[in-house]
Amino acid sequence: MSVDYICREVKRLKKKYHESDPFKLCDAMGIILLDAPMGNYQGACKGFFLTQSRKRSITINSDLPEELQRIIATHELGHAVLHAKAAGVNAFHDFELFDSASIMEYEANIFAADFLMDDDDVLEKLNEDISFFGAAALLRVPPELLDFKFRLMKRNGYKMIDPPLMANSNFLKNIETEVHNEY
Repeated sequence: MSVDYICREVKRLKKKYHESDPFKLCDAMGIILLDAPMGNYQGACKGFFLTQSRKRSITINSDLPEELQRIIATHELGHAVLHAKAAGVNAFHDFELFDSASIMEYEANIFAADFLMDDDDVLEKLNEDISFFGAAALLRVPPELLDFKFRLMKRNGYKMIDPPLMANSNFLKNIETEVHNEY
């Protein structure tokens, strides 16, 4: 699916539900939001989306820091919105699909980046002469997710510097789960 379609879906959902909080949006959309302790060790599952008996649910690892739970919830919400038909066959989680760095993971990251960061907020932080990593911290997102937002903004005609990193689709798999004040 196209990046333009993903961005239109983000705008459509925010407008339809008047909601920019991923947890509240899940509730408004009738998506069951669960949390379960899954550990915070390297390789622990961070979350997954599943459709079973026509009920959609997102499960988030409750051992993760609150800010990371918000990012994972938004990423999984991206799967719920963009990949609902495929979810009847497979759960989307960070074991199977991250290993193949699939296009579905890329699309869910695009969804999360566009949902969590407004263009104006990103530009405001950059105009304050804050570093890329400083802007990510102030926006409360990992630098890799800000890289996805930069790519979207460049695609939409904004003049952006090249970020100091190039995130791949599976960056959430490897993100540290310990509590940091970085984002």
